[in-house]
Amino acid sequence: MYMLREAGAAAIGAFLFAAPAPSHVEVLRSTGAIPAHIAESFSRPMAYQQTDAGQSFVFDRRAHAVYTIMGDTAKRVIEVGAEPGRVIDPTAFAIDPSDGTFVIADAPLRRQRIQVFTASGSRMSGFTLQTREIARVTLETMVMNGVGSIQFTGHSIFINQPETGTLISELSLYGEPIRAFGDLRATGQESDRDVHFALNSGLPLLDPAGGFYFVFSAGIPAFRKYDASGKLLFERHIEGPQLDNYVRTLPGTWPKRRNGDGDLLPYVPPAIRAAAVDRAGRLWISLMEPFTYVYDASGEKIRTVQFKGADVLAPNSLFFTKDGRVLVTPGCYEFRVS
Repeated sequence: MYMLREAGAAAIGAFLFAAPAPSHVEVLRSTGAIPAHIAESFSRPMAYQQTDAGQSFVFDRRAHAVYTIMGDTAKRVIEVGAEPGRVIDPTAFAIDPSDGTFVIADAPLRRQRIQVFTASGSRMSGFTLQTREIARVTLETMVMNGVGSIQFTGHSIFINQPETGTLISELSLYGEPIRAFGDLRATGQESDRDVHFALNSGLPLLDPAGGFYFVFSAGIPAFRKYDASGKLLFERHIEGPQLDNYVRTLPGTWPKRRNGDGDLLPYVPPAIRAAAVDRAGRLWISLMEPFTYVYDASGEKIRTVQFKGADVLAPNSLFFTKDGRVLVTPGCYEFRVS
């Protein structure tokens, strides 16, 4: 197990960014946001996503809630609770942009559960995973492994389950296994299951241009690209001056400590805060420091950016809209990046 749990501005014009500094970091400035009085009402927004038709959703982890944004009001569509149709201790959220159906992962009584809802908040299906919640990689109170990250196509769900021996698991809307792919990487820690699984925890990502990415959350920073069949195409290290200190101080052994639930686990700090793929197939990786690396479809780094709303942001989620914007939390800001 790794400890890593949860670790409005007015529109200001068209696409703006400062001239790259000598370090080649571009500053992307917000072109809009959810109205300030709404954004400030959220406790800990962990996702701001939008359908292709323009319906917006905000997942507020601390409030155990999902909201839809309509003009200058926010309507709560999911309530807190352990019973079906409600959520308790949620960890991840994702929508199907085509129609607004969405999935939420939560953990009633530490049992990992995934539920599927209509855009209006009516429960469509749900299931409980066989394994209990183990926060192997966390940031503050944000789970970054297992169902701490989830992807949704409208007809299937993708999560990371290294304990199954693979990186990416595809499940039906009722929890039936469809397939699993992506070999675990060698870590040198295979004799310690908790450390080995933590170093194989990460973010499975759908590529709208076809196939999948997997970004490792902790350990040697790296990502992999898979084709639509699950065949590995390539692996790339994630490198840059903003990661030098993290890589330099990676330990060779991982001492264990007790978490808030009494589990004795190794402490494995993350390198990556969030990641997403834009509509053109470019991979955006948000680091623990407030920098985001952008990679093209061949795996080459093409940009280093910072997001700036009221101040510089360290994104904990990124979502790319049909019209070329990226929606970012915290702050629920919008940026023009096309």
